[in-house]
Amino acid sequence: MPDEPPGRRPTPKPTPRKPQAGDVLHLTRAASVQFIRPVFVRVIRVLDWPTYDGWLWIDAYELAANGDAVAHRSLFVMPAGLIWPDLLAPVARRPTTRTRLKRGPARVG
Repeated sequence: MPDEPPGRRPTPKPTPRKPQAGDVLHLTRAASVQFIRPVFVRVIRVLDWPTYDGWLWIDAYELAANGDAVAHRSLFVMPAGLIWPDLLAPVARRPTTRTRLKRGPARVG
């Protein structure tokens, strides 16, 4: 084949990154039309179900604003539309340690 100018060669499309278990994703309409309201999810696993080219099924937990899992969902998404947030905002949580109760002597009788 004769040498072609560099500007005329087709550039390959980048392969979208595939999610893995434990990834936190921000899903918008770019991932699927079902996300009218964007959501954050934590991936449980990528399902090996038959699907259309360029799409995949994932099992995930939908996350509340405080980072807690609120629902288990199986989602049909396009990997090209998935967003991996750089950092999640720190979540204000209640302390997990309990303060000891001060007790007086027990009354008998």
